[in-house]
Amino acid sequence: MGRSRRRLVPLVLATTATQASIVVLAPIIVEVGRDLHQSVSAVGQARTILSGVAALASLRVGRWIDRMGVRPAILRGGLLALAGLAATAAAPSLGVLYAGSAVIGLGVAFLLSGGFAGAGAWFSEGDAPWALGFVVGSQSVAWILGNPLVGLLTDAVSWRLAYAVPGVFVLGAIAAAWAAPREHAKVEDGGGVTQVIADRSARRWAIAELAAYSVWTAELTYIGAFYIKEYGVRESVVGVLLAVGSLAFLLATLNTDRLVQRVGARRPLVVAGALSMGSIAAVIFNVTPSVAFTLGLFFLMALCAGVRTTSSSALALSQLPAQPGSMMAARSASAQFGYMVGALLGGVVLAVADFGTLGFVLLGGLALSALLVLRVNEPKVAAPVL
Repeated sequence: MGRSRRRLVPLVLATTATQASIVVLAPIIVEVGRDLHQSVSAVGQARTILSGVAALASLRVGRWIDRMGVRPAILRGGLLALAGLAATAAAPSLGVLYAGSAVIGLGVAFLLSGGFAGAGAWFSEGDAPWALGFVVGSQSVAWILGNPLVGLLTDAVSWRLAYAVPGVFVLGAIAAAWAAPREHAKVEDGGGVTQVIADRSARRWAIAELAAYSVWTAELTYIGAFYIKEYGVRESVVGVLLAVGSLAFLLATLNTDRLVQRVGARRPLVVAGALSMGSIAAVIFNVTPSVAFTLGLFFLMALCAGVRTTSSSALALSQLPAQPGSMMAARSASAQFGYMVGALLGGVVLAVADFGTLGFVLLGGLALSALLVLRVNEPKVAAPVL
């Protein structure tokens, strides 16, 4: 099929839209609480509801994508996400905010799973990893471009208008999917996530991905607090420091396919990436000479995360190549459950110990992920179609 940009654009916009819809709450959470007369913690549960619904819905979405196709999944997910974003932006109460977040979660399940599945359904085996580099990396755009715009709109007008930012990405995904070629690679009507669980190698991959995402989420959730507590960094500066990590992640994802071609395999990169991330996390939270030192390590960790995530997604497609929707729905579920587990895990560790202990816990989680991946099957890496 070749490296068609026309096929790639809707996949990139779909994953960008999901991440923008997920992270939009972070910069505006205080304003939302003030407007709705609720605590920050109460408002924050909207994020938990979104992730929980997305994770549960992903368990069913995969089989639907394998049967109906990627394009309908992006269109359906986009419409659901738009409805949820509109309801959330207009929410007069916390209950409506929660309901809107749940609808967004349904949209995320379709958009995220469809965006990743499209790399396997719309591209050849050799070109799928190349496409995945852009699909994975596009999630960083929400942090690099989306959140600064959210902050500007909130300051200038209202937090309600800030929801237009993910809305624009969603509209772009819908338009691109509508214009995309109607044909797509025919896939089998698989058993959805049930089939993933039934396959030993695929099941190990899914558990390994859950462990890795839990650790990465814990890192992203609490690294800002670490900067503030350890170095006295201002909140406004923390956003810039996190954006540096997002940029590193993006750069890594766009170049992982070249690295895979040099190494000749994806599994070693997934294992090396996980072990490197865990080792760096342990050092970040235990060795603190300066902000520059920690930022440099965080940049390096984000590079490793980009390589690990992109290589792992390509490895996943090779587990059940005839059912990309099922496999990528399992990926979406692992990621969303990982978001929830990571935030909870980090909070529990910090409640009973300190950041140093958290670093070693994160190392243990990524070591577990690496051990599981070592037992995941990997076919020979196919050469890209040029």
